[in-house]
Amino acid sequence: MISYPSKLVERAVEQLSTLPGIGRKTALRLALHLLSRPSADTEAFASALLQMRRDIVYCQRCHNISDTPLCSICSNPSRDDRLLCVVQHVGDVIAIENTGQYRGLYHVLGGVISPIDGIGPQDLTIEPLIARARAGEVDEIILALGTTMEGETTNFFIYRSLEATPVKVSVLSRGVAIGDEIEYADEVTLGRSILGRTDFEQAIRF
Repeated sequence: MISYPSKLVERAVEQLSTLPGIGRKTALRLALHLLSRPSADTEAFASALLQMRRDIVYCQRCHNISDTPLCSICSNPSRDDRLLCVVQHVGDVIAIENTGQYRGLYHVLGGVISPIDGIGPQDLTIEPLIARARAGEVDEIILALGTTMEGETTNFFIYRSLEATPVKVSVLSRGVAIGDEIEYADEVTLGRSILGRTDFEQAIRF
């Protein structure tokens, strides 16, 4: 049990320890570090977090985070707007962009189908994705979800929902190991998986 010299420090530690991978000891070190910095630095840190939380919006087209109604990727005329990569979270967009191997657009689902967690297709942005396909906006959709059971279930649901459309559906090649999350795959492996993507119908035969 950590003994705190101040209730204000304890409150800061409690909030910092809610972050992923941050235990109470690490949170205490971070709080004391922020306390030791000049007030202007700490205020700038807090201000950046508050502004991010207050002002960030979701792209009205792909649901990626953005500073404007249409994100910088969707509004970039040099991107291939006939190619669409479907991902689970915003972090996956960042990971794929860092490979430098993909020049299409994205669609962020906001999660995967997981009945055990009470998450169904209606809780994700699947309907807008299907609408984009039915409207003839894309030629190919790459399903770039994690290779977990939930990710594969979501892949199959989307594939079946697109069967009546002429859109080609592909998946990442198996450079990404079974059970991996896209956000944490290394850039070289992820880049090769995108370039070596395979037709979804062929993939489900194996």
